[in-house]
Amino acid sequence: MTLRSPLTGRLLVADTPHSLAAPGERWPVIDGIPYLRTESEGLVAVALDHLDAGCPDDALVALLTDQDAWWTGPATDLTELKRLVRERDTLSLREAMALLRLGPVADYFAYRWSDPTYLAGLALLEAHWSEPASAFELACGIGHYLRELGRRGVSCTGADVVFAKCWLAKNWVAPDADYVVFDAAAGWPIAGDRFDLVMCHDAFYFLPGQAQVAARLRAATAPGGVLAISHLHNAGVEGGAKGPARTAGEWAALFPDAQVHDERALFDALIDEVAPTVTSFHDDPRIEAWSLVEGRGAPPHIVSRGLAMPLKSATLRPNPLLGEDGAIWPSPRYRDEYGDGCLWALPREATGAVSDARLRRTVDLPERW
Repeated sequence: MTLRSPLTGRLLVADTPHSLAAPGERWPVIDGIPYLRTESEGLVAVALDHLDAGCPDDALVALLTDQDAWWTGPATDLTELKRLVRERDTLSLREAMALLRLGPVADYFAYRWSDPTYLAGLALLEAHWSEPASAFELACGIGHYLRELGRRGVSCTGADVVFAKCWLAKNWVAPDADYVVFDAAAGWPIAGDRFDLVMCHDAFYFLPGQAQVAARLRAATAPGGVLAISHLHNAGVEGGAKGPARTAGEWAALFPDAQVHDERALFDALIDEVAPTVTSFHDDPRIEAWSLVEGRGAPPHIVSRGLAMPLKSATLRPNPLLGEDGAIWPSPRYRDEYGDGCLWALPREATGAVSDARLRRTVDLPERW
């Protein structure tokens, strides 16, 4: 992966095993993850001081304190972070997220394997599959999609603004992917690289500078490649959007050449093993969220046994959200956001012969989930 300075665009080269440099600037690299977040000069300096002093664990603790600009949850605790770094080889993913104090974000990540928005994103990728050799995901979180792609032979790169998320992905979820930490609204260190598949799932709607980000995602897409963006909220939906949103006309102006799907139709295509219908931003004002692709002109494929289904070699476990007497929600907030869309929670007579794996009554969890 060739990286450039997010400040100047100059090529970054390794000046030590733990840092990248260009004239007048240096950036830390921990566990193979470059930290290139602008406006974090103080944290960059602290991390580099620890690394240069031969104290990589202290540098790691420092970067694990960083969070999104919008974060309103609890601050991290240094004692807990030191324990996390010390015991990282034995802790589960959920224990690691608890020590990071991720709160409801931890629930979102821990149980995302069966939530409707995630499954719709997998269906979107499968419906427009073009045998990518390489993939890039902006706002990759802890690497759910990168895990599925990497296990199918795709060379993956993930980017997020929060170091801890990329670090969790590298150590618990998708270890074979490359990662880089940067702010989507600043200079992109991957400028100049091209990928067969470029993605942004369940995140684009809240990013600042969306027109600029869309242009940069297109620029990162190789000729003949696919740009896939999922979960764009409809500001005009009855009852109000569940998050930052745009009107149909605003989304259409931002993505005038896209193939557009109702997110629910993608989820249904996975369950029914059909090709998802193509719509437009203006076809149905009741649509809550849209997903789209650019660069793939052919009609969508049938969503059957490709990316949206576990590999045959996968070890499936009972969905931890499904108990003997019904759903076991990690929090009322999670139940309110995802409860209505989880088909695994419906009685068996309501879903007929659809397999447990397709409905995610059984799931392919990371080994140290």
